[in-house]
Amino acid sequence: MAGATTAGRARASSTSSGNFKRLLASPGQIALAFGIALFLLLFLVVPVGTVIYVAFTEKGTGEFTLVNFLDFARTDLFIRSFWNSVYVSAMSVVVASVFALPLAYITTRFEFRGAMLIQTLGFLPLIMPPFVGAVAMLLLFGRNGSVNLLLDDWLGIKIPFMEGLNGVIFVQAVHYFPFILINLSAALRNIDRAMEEAAQNLGSSGFRLFRRIVFPLAMPGYIAGASLVFVKVFDDLATPLLLNVKDMLAPQAYLRVTSIGIADPMGYVISVVLICMSILAMWISARAMRGKDYATVQRGGGGLAKRRMRPWESAVAYGAVLLILFLVLAPHLGLLLLSFATVWSFSPLPDAYTLAHYGRVFGESFVYVKNTMIYASIAGLIDVVLGTAIAYLVLRTKLIGREWLDWAATAALAIPGVVLGIGYLRTFYGVQLPDGTPLAALWIMIVLALAIRRLPYALRACYAALQQISVSLEEAAENLGATKLRTIRRIVLPLMGGGILAGFVTSFATAAVELSATLMLVQSNSDAPLAYGLYVFMQSPAGRGPGAALGVIAVLLVAVCTFASHLIIERSQKAKAVGR
Repeated sequence: MAGATTAGRARASSTSSGNFKRLLASPGQIALAFGIALFLLLFLVVPVGTVIYVAFTEKGTGEFTLVNFLDFARTDLFIRSFWNSVYVSAMSVVVASVFALPLAYITTRFEFRGAMLIQTLGFLPLIMPPFVGAVAMLLLFGRNGSVNLLLDDWLGIKIPFMEGLNGVIFVQAVHYFPFILINLSAALRNIDRAMEEAAQNLGSSGFRLFRRIVFPLAMPGYIAGASLVFVKVFDDLATPLLLNVKDMLAPQAYLRVTSIGIADPMGYVISVVLICMSILAMWISARAMRGKDYATVQRGGGGLAKRRMRPWESAVAYGAVLLILFLVLAPHLGLLLLSFATVWSFSPLPDAYTLAHYGRVFGESFVYVKNTMIYASIAGLIDVVLGTAIAYLVLRTKLIGREWLDWAATAALAIPGVVLGIGYLRTFYGVQLPDGTPLAALWIMIVLALAIRRLPYALRACYAALQQISVSLEEAAENLGATKLRTIRRIVLPLMGGGILAGFVTSFATAAVELSATLMLVQSNSDAPLAYGLYVFMQSPAGRGPGAALGVIAVLLVAVCTFASHLIIERSQKAKAVGR
């Protein structure tokens, strides 16, 4: 008995010692965390902090002041720009909801042939930069666009789809509505169908059932998508500029810095307002869900099957779906036609077609594509390395303050691209190399800005991949004599392979069409990425043909990356299922 007690104490002591060792961070882990923290400090915290510091600093004296914000509040242009940005963002959410709600509800609640195809096509707008779609939308829905020319011929009317703020709302809603569609569809599928069946047994049906039962239960998914749409639209720079709408906040921040200079404080004040509005939108979306219960007994369960439509319901549904799909796929159609068009003006379709625009792109402007491949690849590699390291430190160590690395990296989501670009200019332009070249003028700064902007996407993919790996596998390897580094290299990283590749592809695809940050940092065409080339081409009618050809290449590049990401995730899931 005494021997058993002694053995038990020994095991307890050994276990306690092992747990104590796990609480202690190794020198390697501390060094890794320090390196990540230093990177985030230099290329995220300091540039953004510099923007905030300048906004609250009096020009010339360097003293703290609120005068800059008072000047902002007293300037009619800035106040009008602020309210225009709020209005455009809110209305884009409304119009995007009009597109997304019918598609999500019809494809998840009814037997609808082609539901999977509709969900896939509904995702396509995200693979095109919104400012590229803006030019195509002007050709199709502008005052003298295809739709209005036909309406004028048939009915003698023209609809101001693209006039002023209406054009920005229309383009943004078409581009970003998939955020609502994806999140809302997932939420609708997760609702316990037995709750709908109970409501129907009590006499609720049709729109009343949707309004009182279905939509409230799906509210978390809807608000998640709507908040993303609001933030993305509020921060967008290029779309308003291409539509010649300059009285919005993001264009004003860009114009103040590029026209007056980086010493002008108002560009920084506007940047602080942009940051605050992004954070406020995210906080409101989180606050709206607090204290409410949206849980159901089982996810997507219950006895209620998808309802078969009556003939007239099917006709109405197909009509609505086809109309919505035409609207959301119009930018792709317009871009494709423009890329082959010789002349397209005051006519529903181009007068003739040519391959000359593609020849010009591949002959003279392929440098944009080459630079993009280099920049996006390096940025994606940086992101997955940082994402994997942060995920490991958070999930596998007891390092004090490790959660701050996760929060700091994720905080990049709340920083508009134009703000990051301004911060890089202000922080690094005064730092000169031995030959006198400003550090901010180097192409590597574009890469770093892209990496910071897309780090949250890669981090979430790596985090999810590591969460699915049991710690017992690592413990078994270490019990067999493997070192920590060997365990990570031979066990953890191979098992995370699918998530790491998905994170890289996502980061690459989104960095390839990023403009807001790079527009501030490009110093010459030889260093410019594809998105910058698109923006330059689209500035003039003569360049829109080659710009459209370059846009088609960009869309294909992102589409291939998106498909590859889905393929990688699907194969990873199948491999794990077979392994089980």
